[in-house]
Amino acid sequence: MEVASQKEVGEMLEKHGISAEDLPRIRITDPALIPLGPKIGDVIKIFRQSPATCCEVLYYRLVVE
Repeated sequence: MEVASQKEVGEMLEKHGISAEDLPRIRITDPALIPLGPKIGDVIKIFRQSPATCCEVLYYRLVVE
């Protein structure tokens, strides 16, 4: 898990034709975010292993209050 760069977020949003407000949300109080120290409005990249393909899948979450 890591904070996505503004450039990466902009490219991803443009590619999918959405805004940051359309992303799923994660609360800033989520214990998993403490080591990252994100700010409200940041976008978090979450890497997970896909049980179906054994490949890594990337998820994005908008940090909210």
